[in-house]
Amino acid sequence: MKAMSEPIRFHFDVDGEDFSSAGGASVIVKKKLRQLGLSPEIIRKVSIAMYEGEINMVIHANGGTADISVDDREITIVLADRGPGIPDIGLAMQEGYSTAKENIRTLGFGAGMGLPNMKKYSDEMQIETEIGVGTTVTMKIRL
Repeated sequence: MKAMSEPIRFHFDVDGEDFSSAGGASVIVKKKLRQLGLSPEIIRKVSIAMYEGEINMVIHANGGTADISVDDREITIVLADRGPGIPDIGLAMQEGYSTAKENIRTLGFGAGMGLPNMKKYSDEMQIETEIGVGTTVTMKIRL
């Protein structure tokens, strides 16, 4: 990847009503990162972390926004929603813990791996949440 004078930015609105479009932003970002010449490993990490976040926004928060910034050192992903908030981040970070409703689980989602996978595939992850206001997850993947 050649040096950038300015970060490259992408913005997406994540539709909380439509499971079929969930993950669409991560697919577009994957293509853009490929065009920028980033390594398959970096692209894989970004795609998984971002997909998991998008699915979480659809399942738990009725959608939100995804903002991605790419510079010479890192890729920053900011996922923000106006959902119910996360009452216990420690519990939510445990593999297999999920508050997804049964109808979501029958679709194959809500296995409780979203936040753990987001952390696993990012180099840094920060969660800011307020009950009744929403959650913002910021992930960084170093290049």
